[in-house]
Amino acid sequence: MSSVIEKWHRIVEKQDAKGLDELLADEVVFHSPVVHTPQVGKRITSLYLAAAMQTLNAPGHFKYLREVVDGNNAVLEFQTEIDGITINGIDMIQWNDAGQIIDFKVMVRSLKAVNAIHAAMGRMLEAMKPKG
Repeated sequence: MSSVIEKWHRIVEKQDAKGLDELLADEVVFHSPVVHTPQVGKRITSLYLAAAMQTLNAPGHFKYLREVVDGNNAVLEFQTEIDGITINGIDMIQWNDAGQIIDFKVMVRSLKAVNAIHAAMGRMLEAMKPKG
């Protein structure tokens, strides 16, 4: 297994959003299943991934089912549950030779699951906004 993917698994397991700073390249591109345009940069990608970890990583629900690693690319299939809806998806991760993630794409099925993620992520991102 790649050391990048091992680090990613530790970050997810511990919900360690601070660990993303070291793992993500400054120019990382994040592709969300619910946002039309790619999000570019470490700050916005960290925000989305931290929110996703809290939203999708409900105790006892989130688990990676299988993964395929080839060179500097990995595809990790996951399953979780939100509000009683089973969510099945994949994380497609690419990293550079320095061991930093440069591209992170999340794909989710079914439509019901996408809608559940959209609503839950919206709530989580709103809660994470700095209070003004």
